[in-house]
Amino acid sequence: MSLFQTIGRLPYRLNKQVYRLSRHNGCVFALQRRHLSEATEEQDLVVIGSGPGGYVAAIKAAQLGMKTVCVEKNPTLGGTCLNVGCIPSKALLNNSHFYHMAHSGDLEKRGIEVGDLRLNLPRMMEQKNSAVKALTGGIAHLFKQNGVTHLSGHGRITGSREVAVLHPDGKIKEVVKTKNILIATGSEVTPFPGIEVDEKTIVSSTGALSLDAVPEKMVLIGAGVIGLELGSVWQRLGSEVTAVEFLPHVGGVGIDLEISKNFQRILKKQGMKFMMSTKVTAAKKTASKITVSVESVKDPSKKEDLECNVVLVCIGRRPYTKNLGLEEVGISLDNQGRIPVNSRFASKVPSIYAIGDCIAGPMLAHKAEDEGIIAVEGMAGGAVHIDYNCVPSVIYTHPEVAWVGKSEEQLKEEGVKYKLGKFPLVANSRAKTNADTDGMVKIISHEETDRILGAHIIAASAGELINEAALAMEYGASSEDVARVCHAHPTVSEAFREANIAAYIGKAINV
Repeated sequence: MSLFQTIGRLPYRLNKQVYRLSRHNGCVFALQRRHLSEATEEQDLVVIGSGPGGYVAAIKAAQLGMKTVCVEKNPTLGGTCLNVGCIPSKALLNNSHFYHMAHSGDLEKRGIEVGDLRLNLPRMMEQKNSAVKALTGGIAHLFKQNGVTHLSGHGRITGSREVAVLHPDGKIKEVVKTKNILIATGSEVTPFPGIEVDEKTIVSSTGALSLDAVPEKMVLIGAGVIGLELGSVWQRLGSEVTAVEFLPHVGGVGIDLEISKNFQRILKKQGMKFMMSTKVTAAKKTASKITVSVESVKDPSKKEDLECNVVLVCIGRRPYTKNLGLEEVGISLDNQGRIPVNSRFASKVPSIYAIGDCIAGPMLAHKAEDEGIIAVEGMAGGAVHIDYNCVPSVIYTHPEVAWVGKSEEQLKEEGVKYKLGKFPLVANSRAKTNADTDGMVKIISHEETDRILGAHIIAASAGELINEAALAMEYGASSEDVARVCHAHPTVSEAFREANIAAYIGKAINV
């Protein structure tokens, strides 16, 4: 490491100010002054929101030498994903799977006999909360380490280069002048008309993460990603779970229908019940139960009442753009409540940008992170590029379901000629030794060029495997390219290679 590289990592503290060396093309060229605890001088960037997109964008901007402020309305950093979304749900998914393995007799089949098995739900919730607390604190540490100023309050745009930080009562705490503004306010739960969420017995994803007891019966309104993940948590812990889904398939929009069909079959085998092509018309609550009224989408005369203890409303999320002052600066939302932006993530007001769930595209934390990095690099004069076809999706049930690129249905609709390669996990040696053989890998490649167009995986480690597919697609790999890469044995990743062999030459080796 050179002397300049070493020095460039160090902030110079003097009279409660930070002097940070700024770089351009690897050359140190200026000292920038930064106040440690206030944002009274003009900033280069104000980020509104500290979710995956916002906090990553703020850190990247600071690393590029920008004077950066991040405004967050909630008491902790990290947004929905870290506090009441991705992170806590994964803790419950992981730990409920361990309990299910012991309770269902799976461990006994593996030669592990468990004696007095009990579920300690408060302890499970405590472990989830400790993980969240550690990670939110980690963001605060990263802000300090990189020189990002964190301001607590609701950020409202009061000019094309000005953000007011508001108290909860709406009064202004302070006003920050800035060259650029980045909106990263994320999304919120979409309400269900006529059904009021109390987060006790009629819950959103937030309430479903903190139930104080396992419900005897639970009804999911929606069998998309959130419903299946949280529904599987409570099903593993002992609840009788029924998913009511308007669509004829599970997994939401974008999932390959062959994968969806196999996925639903696996979940049914685990004990989850499904009512497909069915819509909820009402939910009535009494002191002891909730009655959910449903009817067939195809034949509304077919009606039924379902009784349960908890209803999880999980019909999706919508952009959070409340009280941002957008109208006052001339920014109109589209018909889905999103902020229109160009390829550089700039709105119609050139100094105001937006990323993540509040703009078009999949509502995914990693998509927001990439957009945040790319947007601030663009502000600094860098290139701006993201291939949304290479953004993976994952459902973290057991087994997991993951995909990237096109589904068969999309390619048929687009008239693209393709070929398929499939490999079942039951023929994979590592899956066999793990006694975890539910699933498959499906590769779709172009019929003429062999370029990989889509990858779809059901496997315990699908969320990890899909990144190999995303990397291959980002670099334009063919199924032959992957087929000729040596994969470690025994690993589940060999199933991914075998599916690519099948796509390339029409026949896998081990099946």
